[in-house]
Amino acid sequence: MKIIHETGYSDEERKNYRPVVFSNTIQSMVALLRAMATLKIDFESPCRAEDAHKFFSISQTCDEGELPPDLASVMKRLWADRGIQECFSRSREFQLNDSAPYYLNSLERIAQPNYIPTQDDVLRTRVKTTGIVETHFTYKDLHFKMFDVGRSA
Repeated sequence: MKIIHETGYSDEERKNYRPVVFSNTIQSMVALLRAMATLKIDFESPCRAEDAHKFFSISQTCDEGELPPDLASVMKRLWADRGIQECFSRSREFQLNDSAPYYLNSLERIAQPNYIPTQDDVLRTRVKTTGIVETHFTYKDLHFKMFDVGRSA
């Protein structure tokens, strides 16, 4: 609603979504790797199994909301693997954020040190809201109040 009916997100607001984009992207890769095991899907390249171990090791030790270059590199290699792509094609069989392909296909861009999320990046984020968030907007001379009561992620 903020993008459509207001001026969108300011640069500062978009910068604040950077950790959310990183977290959503990492969570998507975690979901894919776990689903591969559950669905008994192998990596096309045996080297990707080592990358999966590296991914879990790095992602567990880095600060939440960060995307270190070595983690981004591992994620790019994993996302390019046919096994991961096969798993993604079966994503209706497990829970995966709708934004997963968007962010994983954008790893090169979002892994840049000076990355600032775009309006589209922000639009695709999943954030569990708590409390009540109120948004006001006007459409065709009608004034609306929208309430997000949370617990939707």
